Formats: sequence, C-alpha cells, structure tokens
Amino acid sequence: MMSNLFSVFDPSTSIYYTSLNWLSTFMGLMLMPTSIWLIPSRQYLMWNLLLKKLHNEFKTLLGKETINKGSTLIFISLFSMILFNNFMGLFPYIFTSTSHLTLTLTLALPLWLSFMIFGWINNTHHMLAHLVPQGTPSILMPFMVCIETISNIIRPGTLAVRLTANMIAGHLLLTLLGNNGPSMSHYLLSVLIIAQIALLILESAVAIIQSYVFAVLSTLYSSEVN
Repeated sequence: MMSNLFSVFDPSTSIYYTSLNWLSTFMGLMLMPTSIWLIPSRQYLMWNLLLKKLHNEFKTLLGKETINKGSTLIFISLFSMILFNNFMGLFPYIFTSTSHLTLTLTLALPLWLSFMIFGWINNTHHMLAHLVPQGTPSILMPFMVCIETISNIIRPGTLAVRLTANMIAGHLLLTLLGNNGPSMSHYLLSVLIIAQIALLILESAVAIIQSYVFAVLSTLYSSEVN
C-alpha cells in the first residue's frame, strides 16, 4: 500500500542510478524526423490542419504588428510540447512530467520574464499605463497599481500551478479508483472499469484543453507588452 497518494508522481525510474524519468519529455523528438519522409497520412494532415488553425488564432491575438515575425511558432511549439507530455502521462508506467512544477515553472517563468524585460525596456509608457485601467477614479489609482502589479507578478505561478494541478487531480482520481479494484466484487468491478474508461476519456480532453489554455494565456501576456 502506498504511504502517500502523491508517491505515484515521485521520480523513481532509474537504470544504474541514472534517472530516466524525464526521458518521456524528449521521446517526441525521436518520432518527428521520420514523419518528414513518410507519405502524408490522415493523422499527419489532421495535425497540420490543427497547427494552421492555431497559427491563425495566435496571429489574431498577437495583433497585426507581429504577424510576419514568426512569433506564433513559439506558442505553437509550446502547445505541441505540453500536449505531447500530457498524453504521454496517460500511458501506464510513464512518468508524467507536466504534473511537476519543475517543468511547468521552467516553461512559464522564462516566458513571462522575457515579456516583462522586453515590455519595460521598449514600451515603458505602455507598461505604466497598463497598471491603471481606463476610467479608474483618481482616489483608487494607487490601489489599482498595487493590484495590477501583484496580478502581473503571480502570472507565471498561476500558469504553472494550473497545469500541474489539473494533471495531478485526474491522475490521483484514477489511482484512487484503481487501488480499490482488488477488493471489489465482480459486479462492482465492471462498474469500476467503465468509470476508469470514462475518466481516461476526460483526462484526454483535459490534456488538450490545458495545453491550449497555457499557450493562449502565454500569447495574451505577450500581446500586452506590444
């Protein structure tokens, strides 16, 4: 029996004392070069269609000034990486890298920091004006500056924790229900299997939604500094 529910997320896979937990993060790189030389399949065409849709949406969010600078490629790559890691975590005995703040903060913090440095150096007046929403009464301006500053500072934390918490919640629920399987009767076991399949479908939807939310919010944060 597990001493801690969160022990299922502990990095423990190793060969000759070499940690292999984060290998799932880079497994997609081994599959990408082969897809270039293969005849386009339905899966390949569907993935290209999805990337084109994301490109058009991110281009709209970023504005007309950045449409020719390849800025959407950063967020499409971010979406693809998070989506792949989320789906890898649904397979048995594979380490879920996106359920750890080590990965999510590594993605969110440098993005936010680069946006802030670029904005305050190149668009200082715009960043200062952004601290006070339009139409704010004069007496409330100091409070609004404090609130906007705090909400701006916690953005990388909220991005990272949102993704981590959503991935942990579904995996914990699947683990809790799965641990009760050996002690159940045959009738309840069939119900448990149906519930596990439904939760797995839900987790697949969450994996897509959370990667999309992370990429869209990063795009919105980038558009605010222009």
